[in-house]
Amino acid sequence: MLQDQKIIPAISNHQDLKRFLQLPLTYGILMNFQLAQLPDLVKLMKDNKKKVLIHSELIRGLSSDEFGAIYLIQSLQVDGIISSKPKVIEICKKRNVIGILRFFLKDSISLEQSLEMATKVDPDYLEILPALSVEIIPEIKSRIRMPIFMGGLIRSEAQIKKCLESGAVAVTTSNPAFWNIGKLI
Repeated sequence: MLQDQKIIPAISNHQDLKRFLQLPLTYGILMNFQLAQLPDLVKLMKDNKKKVLIHSELIRGLSSDEFGAIYLIQSLQVDGIISSKPKVIEICKKRNVIGILRFFLKDSISLEQSLEMATKVDPDYLEILPALSVEIIPEIKSRIRMPIFMGGLIRSEAQIKKCLESGAVAVTTSNPAFWNIGKLI
């Protein structure tokens, strides 16, 4: 589904968006923008033949519930939504849009709760944060069947490589220095 894209840029300002548009990558995540900016940003990405993923909880002014998801899908025709909310992922599934369930691993309880939620919701992908929790990926993969993204606190190419070697299909990062290394890994 991701066309073998190993790095997924998380774009949070106009300068980084310009960088992304020049790269031979297809998927990008928009976050930390204002809701009023999204129509123009989505159009710009689509005009440049990019696929638009929106982190619905990190768009200022957007309700991060199912109604916000419906707006993103119907009005902006985004290609996917990242959310920690099961109802948003359910809307994505009903509307044939990529649904990425994001969760944070902070302890064993959060791991169990997140895996239970992922099993019930059955998203297209999981995004697990922080990427420093890479050692737990084999256990997660043994318990659920969906592909995994790793993200959060990415500091080096070696860390990205370790995430991919551990079973993640891609790494999300807001650091433009890592955006074009996917083909090198």
